[in-house]
Amino acid sequence: MESPRILIADDDPLFRESLTGNLLDSGYEIEGFPDGQAILDWFGQGLGGDLILLDWKMPKVNGIEVLRRLRERGCDIPVIFLTVLTDQFYEEAALHGGAVDFVEKSRSFSILAKRIELTLQGPKQQRDDAPLPPVDMTEDVAVGPLQLAVTTGRAKWGKNEVPLSFTEFRMVHCLASRAGHDISYRELYDMVHGKGFVAGPGADGYRSNVRTFIKRIRRKFKEIDSGFDGIENYPGFGYRWRPDD
Repeated sequence: MESPRILIADDDPLFRESLTGNLLDSGYEIEGFPDGQAILDWFGQGLGGDLILLDWKMPKVNGIEVLRRLRERGCDIPVIFLTVLTDQFYEEAALHGGAVDFVEKSRSFSILAKRIELTLQGPKQQRDDAPLPPVDMTEDVAVGPLQLAVTTGRAKWGKNEVPLSFTEFRMVHCLASRAGHDISYRELYDMVHGKGFVAGPGADGYRSNVRTFIKRIRRKFKEIDSGFDGIENYPGFGYRWRPDD
């Protein structure tokens, strides 16, 4: 089986060389590009790859514009932004534009390597590859410290009540009732607005809406338990509720 090909677009030659070496040692095939135009030219020649690591600030064409043009051309190769920019504005813009992840350059290579591995693996499937059963919103749910009472719409984390809105409650119920399984952005969104509803610019505009809900839900749980990690994200696909091991 051929090794996955990762494309790196970054105008810092030393960083690009170092990252290339680490990824080659990890078994990947690598192509490097010194600016945004160079990687666009690569695709313009009919060439491709399995994943793109994209810097934001580059000469000629910046990273977010590269992403926009690729998506405009129908290129759906997963993109991870790898940048020194730390402001939330940039992260939200990248994810809203269709990137699957946003990693700061200060993070260790092991963290980046894991993000790459998860992205290339795609969403996890059940052992028998059978489709997940539909969510039954009439059933109460209990997973670890989490308790959801459908009749009252109340959520508890341990002994503490979590002040979830109606929509937030439905999202948590959808995730927790299938704890350990990946739930797509689309399915989570459909739980709120019904199937086929379109939100935001582009075909995937609903993703930013789901991310906003999940961010709010996590914050509410963390106000009760600062170590809360019940919701895990799967880059480019959706979220899962951590099973009670």
